[in-house]
Amino acid sequence: MLRKRVSRVSECSAVVPFGKCPAKTYQRFDGVIFEGRSVPEHCQIVGEVARALIARYPSVLRSALFPPGTEMAAAGHDIGKVSPCFYEKLRRACSQGQTVLEPLPNINPDLERRWGGHAGVSQVTARALDAPPYVAEILGQHHGFSPPVAGLKAGDDVFGGPLWQQERAALVAKLKTLLDSDWPLIESVSQARLLAGLTSVADWIGSGSFFEDPAQSWRERIEPALDDAGFIRPDYQADLSFERLFGFTPYPAQQQLIDVVAGSGVYVLEAPMGLGKTEAALYVAYRMLAGGHASGIYFALPTQLTSNKIYERFNEFLKGILAPECRHRPLLLHGKAWLLDTEMGEEGQPGGAWFNHAKRGLLAPFAVGTIDQALMAAMNVKHGFVRAFGLAGKVVILDEVHTYDAYTSTLLNALVELLRELHCTVIILSATLNRDRRRQLLGAAVSDDSYPLISAVPHHQTVAEWPVPSGAGHSVNTCLLDEQHAALAEALERASRGQQVLWIENTVAEAQGRYLDLAARAAELGVACGLLHSRFTAEDRQRIEEYWVSLFGKGGWQARTRQGRILVGTQILEQSLDIDADFLVSRFAPTDMLLQRLGRLWRHTGTLREPAARCEAWILAPDLQQAIVAPFSAFGSSAHVYSPYVLCRSLEVWQGKDSLRLPQDIRVLIEQTYAQRQEDEAMARWLHELDNGTPRRKGRRALAQLARVTLAQDGNTLPESKAQTRYSELDSYEVLLLRAAVQLPEQRATRLILLDGRQVLLPRDRHKLDKRGWRELSASLMRQIVPVPVQDAPECLPIDTLSKFALQHCFYLGDPAQDEAILRVALVDETDVLHGLQGAQVHRKHTLEYRNDLGYRVIKEHG
Repeated sequence: MLRKRVSRVSECSAVVPFGKCPAKTYQRFDGVIFEGRSVPEHCQIVGEVARALIARYPSVLRSALFPPGTEMAAAGHDIGKVSPCFYEKLRRACSQGQTVLEPLPNINPDLERRWGGHAGVSQVTARALDAPPYVAEILGQHHGFSPPVAGLKAGDDVFGGPLWQQERAALVAKLKTLLDSDWPLIESVSQARLLAGLTSVADWIGSGSFFEDPAQSWRERIEPALDDAGFIRPDYQADLSFERLFGFTPYPAQQQLIDVVAGSGVYVLEAPMGLGKTEAALYVAYRMLAGGHASGIYFALPTQLTSNKIYERFNEFLKGILAPECRHRPLLLHGKAWLLDTEMGEEGQPGGAWFNHAKRGLLAPFAVGTIDQALMAAMNVKHGFVRAFGLAGKVVILDEVHTYDAYTSTLLNALVELLRELHCTVIILSATLNRDRRRQLLGAAVSDDSYPLISAVPHHQTVAEWPVPSGAGHSVNTCLLDEQHAALAEALERASRGQQVLWIENTVAEAQGRYLDLAARAAELGVACGLLHSRFTAEDRQRIEEYWVSLFGKGGWQARTRQGRILVGTQILEQSLDIDADFLVSRFAPTDMLLQRLGRLWRHTGTLREPAARCEAWILAPDLQQAIVAPFSAFGSSAHVYSPYVLCRSLEVWQGKDSLRLPQDIRVLIEQTYAQRQEDEAMARWLHELDNGTPRRKGRRALAQLARVTLAQDGNTLPESKAQTRYSELDSYEVLLLRAAVQLPEQRATRLILLDGRQVLLPRDRHKLDKRGWRELSASLMRQIVPVPVQDAPECLPIDTLSKFALQHCFYLGDPAQDEAILRVALVDETDVLHGLQGAQVHRKHTLEYRNDLGYRVIKEHG
């Protein structure tokens, strides 16, 4: 019922008791919409979901991470729904004649946009009730951003005036009684981010299908809902040895890391390529998990360019440590399993912003993902705090950390500090850190320049460093040359004798060009030739990797001597891959990248090789003096990928070297490249541009400052599509590639024809398919996506255009308030050329094409 209210200034004349205010609408199977659960019921559900989520953490982490009353913060998220604008919005959303809600006169629900919707009302309400520090902000942020409520007060007429505020206050008192809880006392900003993330996730689950029907009781559905979302506490096999898990005795560096890590903190393992850093980190993770000191693992790869093969290694590890009866065994990550078998409520459904497995993986107990997703946990980006919640208490392995740019380095330092405060065990793996970078990551002074080396700052302890025996090492012959034709001839000649050749370029376009140079001539010689880079669809890339990377790894030893091979690729081939080449050709790159690439050369003892093979690398590099004078012409496109100053410093270091001793030479090469020094003449100019930038490129000082702005929690929240974790030309869009997209008005559906000829049907009406069906469709279409640099992507289309094809049911198209979709779509014709949807222009300057052997390609028009 409605109660009359009196106010000197009034936009509505009645107040609705909080128990009668709806929190949701509910759509029946026949499409009829009526009011769903009430605000107090939904708030209580979310509070209990949060309590149950916390209970699934190991006991040590529960007490360290979550203060008493955390569940009350989660429950309070929607107290702002007791407000006239929200009430009237839901009443109008119900089907005509299907609601018992009485209309409120003179209420305009659109006004909510001014204060960020009901979340803004929640924030000002908690502030008026003197909630402890951080609580009001947590309530206001539960939709992923800080609402614009500066200058607004809970008793303002736009929120219904004092009587509506009294109802919200009564609701808070009721929730405290129902949950037997009070507001939490939060100790730090990092803990506030953790609780904000928990609140959002609990809300997503509490708004999901398990709780939609208001006629069903809800308490017994909490545990099944958490299981269905994937929050299942794993069971581990006990007392597994390193030998049993990996099949060999640990090397000294591996054993020393295992002995050092006894609890949460930050640990850095610097060791050469091929020494088994990944296995060492994973075994430490197993020990932490089995001992109840960690809640999961997030394995952060350096870039999205990394090979899919790391997923297979990670899954094999999980199969080894999980108990046979553990319910997580069918949900091991890679492929569709996680998307198909778990449901994450509103934001995690197909078409939601968090359906994408790259984001969802942060919430899974076990995941392999990019460092970029983890970096956003520390950034002021929409739902950044959800990422922080997903990482809290986990073993976070940061793989192949080396010389990120100043922008990303600033973000990474902040991430490591956040993870430290969230009681994570952070294991940083690197073959090529310099001393200053190690100091920044540890947040402490370092003094030991030994190599290999373990450095550690356990929780609440000081830094410690332990040198590790390097072993005998091995020699690599190197040759710098500025003659690509000679390298092409040498690669073909060696492959024709049966050698396995690796050719690494710095850009996709150059890799595609070298492949075209080599493929036809290789076929004439009976040599196999392949290409691997990031701009293939997930489907094609997986096919290529399964074939080529397996042949170059231990699994391909039996087939190795049957044929010579040349594998051309980009940075994918330099990191996180267990591949073993007989001969390497590489475009010149910074010292740390070159060392990574050399780590793919003669990697294993016992590998079968052509008798004349030598451990040798040819490095395509310009003349040093020409490079110093004109680096952009000398290095070509590489100078747009890497800093010209760093390229020149690196080239100085490699002058006159015809052999290296690894790992003994690694530390010296790295420090010689990155040691600070005074410069003059041309080098002074490139150093100045590195520090201060140019009109076309920001300097590292500006980049570091820009990164600090994205970390500031008091500024505007960035949308995820605008949140850069790397400041470079490598930022990309996702492009959906199809053969055809046909609207079927009579069926109210869209027929999509995939690149391989398969057809899928997307209904215009979401309820025509169940949630499992939509998840299967979405997961299938996501395998048709290619990441493409901004400047090479097809033209963007309005969200309304893509919605006509029902793509909003499978993909997150962007903020509805924005006109243009963040997803790009293109059609591939029978000649492999791309065209725009509905005849739209595909690119303003260039022809685009997609071939399953070349990938996504830009053909630039000249003249």
